[in-house]
Amino acid sequence: MSIVRRALAASPTTPAETAAAELLAGRDWVPVEDAEMVVALGGDGFMLQTLHAMLERRRIVPVFGMNLGTIGFLMNDWRPDGLEERLARARPFKVSPLVMTATTMEGETHVIPAINEVSLLRETRQTAKLEVRVNDRVVLPELVCDGILVATPAGSTAYNLSAHGPILPLGSRLLALTPISPFRPRRWRGAILPEKTRISLRVLDPGKRPVSAVADQREVRDVAQVDIAIDRNRDLTLLFDPEHALDERITMEQFIA
Repeated sequence: MSIVRRALAASPTTPAETAAAELLAGRDWVPVEDAEMVVALGGDGFMLQTLHAMLERRRIVPVFGMNLGTIGFLMNDWRPDGLEERLARARPFKVSPLVMTATTMEGETHVIPAINEVSLLRETRQTAKLEVRVNDRVVLPELVCDGILVATPAGSTAYNLSAHGPILPLGSRLLALTPISPFRPRRWRGAILPEKTRISLRVLDPGKRPVSAVADQREVRDVAQVDIAIDRNRDLTLLFDPEHALDERITMEQFIA
């Protein structure tokens, strides 16, 4: 039986570095670029960094995360004992990232993937004014708000939930389009869309009311338009303990007070 080449990645924090030192002893690890699987130590932010690094290298392998951060929604529990057995039993979950194409007021184009969400945010004290298009059809000629976001099922329990957006079951093939502090239309609370939907957000009067676009942790300022679509060609694989699966965690978030 062939041995799976594994890499160890740790966030630059004291708990993660201490845990990495413990796991390095007595195990064979390879560099990330040579690995068939990555064990990531840290929190959700470090997991997103690890996944984004794979997208940038265009070499994607499964990732088993162990939580040494705060919430660790995308991570398994930190338990160094029995790691080999846990990795052998881990359940894979596919996550399809978004791709954001942001065009700035100067005409520059930035293409950036997002695993959790793409969000547009006002840069000044003035509200943003946005035109919302779905599949090239204008559905909201003018949305006055602090911002708007598009979330994947994996990211629906993050910023999207804080903005009162819906929780999407993993595997639902849906996207959440959620306004942030909407003023007009006053009663519009967002939409649930098929994942194949193409979403375009045009900034109205960007000179007076500048808007930034954020794909997970990467920001582009002074955008004029942002186009968002799912990227089915670069699915990511997260590994979870059978008793700590991501789909169940997402479901149970709906019952937390």
